[in-house]
Amino acid sequence: MGRYAVAEALRRAGAVVEVHADHFAPDAPDETWLRAVGERGWVVITKDKAIRHRETELAELKAAHVAAFVLTAKGLTGQENGAVLAKALRAMTRYLVGNRPPFIAAVAPSSRLTMLHRGHKPRARPPKKK
Repeated sequence: MGRYAVAEALRRAGAVVEVHADHFAPDAPDETWLRAVGERGWVVITKDKAIRHRETELAELKAAHVAAFVLTAKGLTGQENGAVLAKALRAMTRYLVGNRPPFIAAVAPSSRLTMLHRGHKPRARPPKKK
C-alpha cells in the first residue's frame, strides 16, 4: 500500500492514520498485528484481498473484532490509491457506523464499498413503519 502517499492522502482528507511500518516489523505475522490492531480499535486498510480466504488470518481478524477495508484497484500508483481511499473516506466512516466489526469490505476504484465478509450475523433491522 505504501508508507507515505496513501497515509498523507487520508490525513489530508481528515483521517487519523497509523502506518503498519511505524508499529510492526515488516515480516510481522498477520496474526500478531491483527490482534494489536483490534486491541487498539484501529481499522485496517489493505490491498490483500486474499486475507478473507486464509483461515488463520480470518480467524484472528474475527477474534480481534477488526474492521478491514480492501482496496481492489490494480496497477495504481500510491498517489492514485490514496486518492481513491480519500474519496471513499466518508463512505468508509458511515460504513463503520452501520456495520459492527469484524468485517472485510472492498473499496472499488470508483470508491464504492461492498461487504466481502461479515464475521457475525447482521443486526436485525427494526420492522418498517406502516
